[in-house]
Amino acid sequence: MSPIKVMTVFGTRPEAIKMAPVVIELGKYPELITPVVAVTAQHREMLDQVLHLFRIQPHYDLDIMSQGQTLFDITCRAMHGLNEVLMRERPDIVLVHGDTTTTFAGALAAFYHQTAVGHVEAGLRTHHKYSPFPEEMNRKLTGALTDLHFAPTATARDNLLGEGVGADAIFVTGNTVIDALMATVNKEYRFADGALAGIGEGGRRVILVTTHRRENLGEPMRQVYQALRDIVARYDDVEIVFPVHKNPLVRQVVSAELGGIERVILIDPLDYQPFANLIARSHIVLTDSGGIQEEAPSLGKPVLVLRDTTERPEAIAAGTVKLIGTDRERVYAETERLLTDSAEYHRMATACNPYGDGKAAGRIVETILWRYGLLNSPPQQFGCPAPTTEK
Repeated sequence: MSPIKVMTVFGTRPEAIKMAPVVIELGKYPELITPVVAVTAQHREMLDQVLHLFRIQPHYDLDIMSQGQTLFDITCRAMHGLNEVLMRERPDIVLVHGDTTTTFAGALAAFYHQTAVGHVEAGLRTHHKYSPFPEEMNRKLTGALTDLHFAPTATARDNLLGEGVGADAIFVTGNTVIDALMATVNKEYRFADGALAGIGEGGRRVILVTTHRRENLGEPMRQVYQALRDIVARYDDVEIVFPVHKNPLVRQVVSAELGGIERVILIDPLDYQPFANLIARSHIVLTDSGGIQEEAPSLGKPVLVLRDTTERPEAIAAGTVKLIGTDRERVYAETERLLTDSAEYHRMATACNPYGDGKAAGRIVETILWRYGLLNSPPQQFGCPAPTTEK
C-alpha cells in the first residue's frame, strides 16, 4: 500500500507549538506517511521562532502577514495560497489546529478540494459567539468541516457529541501542548535576556502576566494593570514579569499603567523555549491566553484567567485555574489570596491537569494510520487518572 499524504497547516506561534509534536511524530513513519508542512505565516516572526526551535522546515511558506492586516486579509490570502498548494500536493488529509483564522481557512480550502480534514484540539467551546472573537466561531466552523476530531479532553468530546458529531469520528488524545512543553522545559536553562537573569532571587515570588485578547483591549486591561501595580506596592517580595504583546493598543496601556514601576519587568514577547522555562520559574500566572491555561498546570503553577468566559472548563472543574475577569478589585483580591493562603495555593498547584500526559501526538498519528488501514487497532484514548484515596 502506498504511503498516505498528510498535510499540516498552521500560521501562528500557538498553532506551531501545538502542531510541532504532530509534525515530528508524522516523520517517524516514512514508509507509511508522506508528510507535507504548509505554513501561512499569519504571524511571521513568532512563527519562525518555533519552527527554528523544533527544527521544522516547511515545504510551503505562504508568508501572508502584512502590516495592519485584518481578518478579511488573512482569510483571503490564506485561502488563495492554500488552494495552489492543495492542487499541487493532493493530500489524503489536511490537519489544522485549534481556532485561528488560518485554521478555518485551511479547513475550508480542504473542503473545497473535497479533502478530508483532521482537527487537532477540536471541540473547545465557550458557547458565546463573540467571546473569544473570532476564535469561538473559527472552532465551530472548522468543526463543521472536519472528518476526524482530535479532542483534547472528554469535555471537548462531549461538546462535539452535543453538536451531532458521530462518536466514531471523535478521538480523545490529550493536548499536544503538553508534549511540546515536556520537551522544552529544562531546570538548567539560562535566560539570554539579561532582564530575566536574576528573577526569583532572594526568595522573590514571580507573577507571570500575559494579556492580548481583543475583548480586553482598553479599560479591561487598564483595570488589570492597576491591580498589578497595587500588588507590587503591597508585597515587597513579589516581582512581575510581563512579556508585552506587540499590539500597540496593548503597549500603550501597559506603558501608561506599569512603565517605570519597581519590580515590574516589561519585556518583549519571548520565544517559546524561554517562555516555557519562565512559566516553570513563576509562582503564579495571570493571563487571558487559552494555551497557558493548559501549560502552567502541568508545571504546578496556579493560573488566574483574566476573562469572563473560557473554552477550557475542564481546568475550572479540576481546580488548576480560576476565572476572575478583569475588575481591578477582583484581580487584586484573587492574586492576594494565592500569595497569602498557602492551602489554597497548594490546592491549585497540585490538582490533576486534565489536558494531557505528553503522548497526544502519538495518539493522533496512530489514529490516522488506523483509519487509513495502516494499523490494526486505534490507540487507547486519553483520560485524566481518577484521584486515589490513600488509606
